[in-house]
Amino acid sequence: MDDEKILRDVMDRWKDAVAAHEPERVAANFATDAVFQGLRPHVVGREAVAAYYAAQPLGLKAEYEFLETRRFGDGVVLGYLSVDFAFADRPTLSVYLGVLVQDGLIAHYQVSPRPGEGVSPTV
Repeated sequence: MDDEKILRDVMDRWKDAVAAHEPERVAANFATDAVFQGLRPHVVGREAVAAYYAAQPLGLKAEYEFLETRRFGDGVVLGYLSVDFAFADRPTLSVYLGVLVQDGLIAHYQVSPRPGEGVSPTV
């Protein structure tokens, strides 16, 4: 399977669940022991990921674009993405996102603010 397709499958599920404000469905896209680093201290595991997304504001939507992909083994793909988080009540926040997808689940998620972007503790 194409690297971008592997990533797109999981990232589209993530994106749809974020937009629906369904934290448990967002978390279902992560490995049970996933390392998750948003713009707050890191957490580990699906339960922590669900709690993180439960705290996100209603109306949050994410649009992404792949910048780089790398395959590290059978079923293991790294994605480096540009992501725009759109809010209902404030300006869009643009970030970089690194994800490591293993067997169709996100095993590692790392957000970095883009230079010049304000950092929001809610994404």
